[in-house]
Amino acid sequence: MAIRIHLEDVLRERGMTSKELCKLVGITEANLSVLRSGKAKGVRFHTINRICYYLQCDVGDILKFDGNLEEDEDDV
Repeated sequence: MAIRIHLEDVLRERGMTSKELCKLVGITEANLSVLRSGKAKGVRFHTINRICYYLQCDVGDILKFDGNLEEDEDDV
């Protein structure tokens, strides 16, 4: 995946558990787990906004572009 998820690092830096973040953001632990693992195909801006608000971070702190173009099978 060309977009890397660094949510685990930010959670650790803030001393917050994923369970606590789920309650604050209003998403299930399963959905946050998919995001943390990097297997999510998409995420709502509303969710990113709430994650950044409660972690007091910037989008770039949790989402990083690795410099590569990833093409879906549908794009080819």
